[in-house]
Amino acid sequence: MPSKQAHRPLPAEVSSGMLPRTRRNTHGPGRAPLASGTRSLQRGRREPQPRQVGSRQRAPRRTRETSSASRTALMETGKYSQGSVPGSVNPDLASERQTASFSVEKLTAWLDGGAEHTRLRRAVAEAIERDPVFSRENQYFQSQNERYEAAVRKAVYLQKKMHEMGWTENGPEFKYIYRALSGDLAFLLHRIFIRSISVLGSDKQIATWIPPATQYQLIGSYAQTELGHGTYLQGLETTAVFDITTQEFVLNTPNISAMKWWPGDMGRSATHTVVFAQLYIHGKCYGLHPFIVQIRSFQDHSLCPGITAGDIGPKMNFEHIDNGYLMLQNVRVPRENMLSKFCEVQPDGTYVRRGSQKINYFTMTTVRISLISDEVVIPLMKACTIAIRYSVVRRQSKLKPGEQEAKILDYQTQQEKLLPQLAAAYAFHFISDYLQELFNRGYGEIQRKNFDMLPELHAFSSGFKAMVTQYGTSAVEICLRACGGHGYSLLSGLPSLYTKIFASCIYEGENTILLLQTARFLIKCFMAASTGQPVPPSVTYLAAVTPAKCPAKNKLDFLSPDIYTEAYQHMAARLISSTAAKLQDLIQSGVKKYDAWNQCTVQLAQAAKAHCHYITVKNFAETVEKLETQPGIQKIMKHLCDLFALHGIFSNAGVFLHDGYISGAQMDMVTASYLDLLAVIRKDAVPLVDAFDFTDKTLNSALGSYDGQVYQRLYEWAQKSPTNKQMSPAYEKYLKPLFHKTLSKL
Repeated sequence: MPSKQAHRPLPAEVSSGMLPRTRRNTHGPGRAPLASGTRSLQRGRREPQPRQVGSRQRAPRRTRETSSASRTALMETGKYSQGSVPGSVNPDLASERQTASFSVEKLTAWLDGGAEHTRLRRAVAEAIERDPVFSRENQYFQSQNERYEAAVRKAVYLQKKMHEMGWTENGPEFKYIYRALSGDLAFLLHRIFIRSISVLGSDKQIATWIPPATQYQLIGSYAQTELGHGTYLQGLETTAVFDITTQEFVLNTPNISAMKWWPGDMGRSATHTVVFAQLYIHGKCYGLHPFIVQIRSFQDHSLCPGITAGDIGPKMNFEHIDNGYLMLQNVRVPRENMLSKFCEVQPDGTYVRRGSQKINYFTMTTVRISLISDEVVIPLMKACTIAIRYSVVRRQSKLKPGEQEAKILDYQTQQEKLLPQLAAAYAFHFISDYLQELFNRGYGEIQRKNFDMLPELHAFSSGFKAMVTQYGTSAVEICLRACGGHGYSLLSGLPSLYTKIFASCIYEGENTILLLQTARFLIKCFMAASTGQPVPPSVTYLAAVTPAKCPAKNKLDFLSPDIYTEAYQHMAARLISSTAAKLQDLIQSGVKKYDAWNQCTVQLAQAAKAHCHYITVKNFAETVEKLETQPGIQKIMKHLCDLFALHGIFSNAGVFLHDGYISGAQMDMVTASYLDLLAVIRKDAVPLVDAFDFTDKTLNSALGSYDGQVYQRLYEWAQKSPTNKQMSPAYEKYLKPLFHKTLSKL
C-alpha cells in the first residue's frame, strides 16, 4: 500500500469548478530540441509563449481550425515529434492520423472543457517542460533517495516558478502543473493539510494557519491511517485527552497498532500534521477529531519532544514520496489546535457540536473524487496512448499470404484487448466530471450548514473510487501485457503506471470496504423507495418498473442507448432488490443483523458495483446526447459509449442472463454488435488517444512517443543506464577469478 494521500492535487471545487487535461512535447529523456530545419513543418501553428517574470500576459490563441485533413500537418510538427531523425514520424503511425473521422483538436478542447482551458493547459505544460529543473530525464535509473531529493527540489523551485508566472495554488494551473510533472512532486499532502484546515477549521484557525501554510513557512501532512486500522475510522486508537487545568489536549499512541502509518511527507519533510485521534473529556469518548500537531523543529528540523517519526521504507512505487510513521508520547497541544468549525471543546470541558459529525470524514470524500481523475483516469489514458501507438508500429506475422507483417492492432484479439480500455478511459473521464458536479452541489449545501447530501456524496465517492480504480488497474495491466516483452521494460512507462494505479485500489479506503459502504446506502434507499419515501435522484430507479424482458429484436437494437441503459438499470435494481430481500429473510429468520449482513457481503459488493456501472453507462449516454452541435465528435463518442456498454454485458453475461431479461439469442446479438464495433473504432484508435494530448515528456515512454520511433528510442534510452557506463564491480570480485580459474584449466 503506497503513498497515503501523498500525491494528488486538491479537487477542482476549490478554485473554478471543472478543470481540464496537456500536450505532447518535442523531446523525451535525453532528447535534444528539434533542429531548425523542422520549422517548415510547423505551418499554421503558433507556439504558446511562456509568460515573462511578473507578467500576466497570456499566451497567444490558436487561430487554425484543425480538420482531419489539416491534422496531417499538425501531426508532423516538431513540437510533437522526437525521432532519431529530427521531425520524422513513423509512417505506420502517420498513416493512422490521416484518416481521422473527427477533429482531434476539437475533441481535445471538449475534453478540456473548452478551447481556453486547452490553451492555458498547454501554456502551463510548455513553461514547465522548458525548465530544466523539472526534467524527468533518466528518472527510471534513479534511486529512492535521488527521486525524493528531485521531488523536493522541484517542489521548492515550483513556488518561485508560480510566483514568476502569476500562477496560484488554488487556480487551475496547479492541476496542469501536476499533470505535466506526472505527480512527481513533493509536499502534495501539504495541500490536503491546508484543505483539512479550510474545511474543518474555524475562521480564526483558518486565519492563523492558512497564510503560513500557503507561504510554505511550514509543511503539513495528514495523519489518519494507523498501522492497525485504515478504512475503519471508528477503530483508530490514537487518543487526545483534554486537560482542563492546562487547557491542552494530550495526544498518545497507546500501542504499536495505533502508530500512524503511511502519511505522505511525514517521513522526512513535514513540520506539522493534522492528527486524527479519539477525543476524551472527563473519561468520556467523543469520537474521532482532528488536531494540528507540530512534529519537527523550525530551527534544525529535529523531532519535537514526545515525537517518534521516520520513513516506512521501500514501496512498489512512489519512491519520491516519504511515506512515514508517527508515534506520540504525551504530546501536548493547545485547546485551539482542535479543528473546530463543526465541533468545539469549551474551556470548562463542555463539548459543543454544530452540524453532522460525519463532516470529519469530508476531507476523504474530496480526496477520493480528485483521486479518480488524477490517479486513475490520467494513468489509464496514458496506458491506452502508449499501447495503441505501439500497436500500430509493431508488426508481427502475416494476416494475408504474400503481404508484409501486419500491424498488431489489425488483429481482432489486440483490438479486443485495447479498445474497450480506451472506451473505459473516456467513460471514467465523464463520470469524474459527474462526480465533481455532484461534489460542488454538496459542498455548496454544506457551506450553508445543510448536510443532507453527505450520505449520497460519501456513498458515491466510495463506490466509484472502488469501481473505477479496480477497473482501471485491470485495464492498465491489459495494456502492459498487450505490448509483450517491451511493455515489461520500465522504459515503456507502463510498469510505473501499473504500480501507481494499483496503489489506488488500496489507499483512501480499501475497495471492498468502500463498496459495502455504498451498498449500505443503496439498501437504505431501496427500503425507503419501497415504502414510497423520497430518495436522492441518483437512485430513484430503484422504485421504477422495468420490462421483464429486453425488447431488442436484432443486433442493431443493442446499439440503442435506451436498450442497453435499461438493461444495466434492470440488472442493478435486481441485484440490489434480491440482496435486500435475502438480508430481510435472514433477519426475520432470527439471524442477528450483523451476522445477516456478513452473510450477504459478497452480493452487497456485487450490487454496489452494478449500481456504479449502471450510472457510468447512463452518464456516458447522456453526455453523448448533449453533443448534437458537434456531429463528428458525437459519432465517435457514440461508438465508444456503445463499446463500453456492450463490453460490460459481454464480459458479465451471467448477471444479465440470470433472470432471463436478456436471452441466449440476444446475448449472441450483443456479441455480434460488440465485435463489429471493434473494427469501426480501430480506424480512429490513434486519433482518439492523440486527443488526450499528452506530451512526450509527460508520457515518458519509449513506446508511446508521438513520432512512433520505438526501436531507436528504446536503444538510446538503454544506453543511459549507469550499468552501461562502467565496468561491473561483480567482474573484479567474482567473474574475473572464475574466468581465470577456468583459463588455467584450459
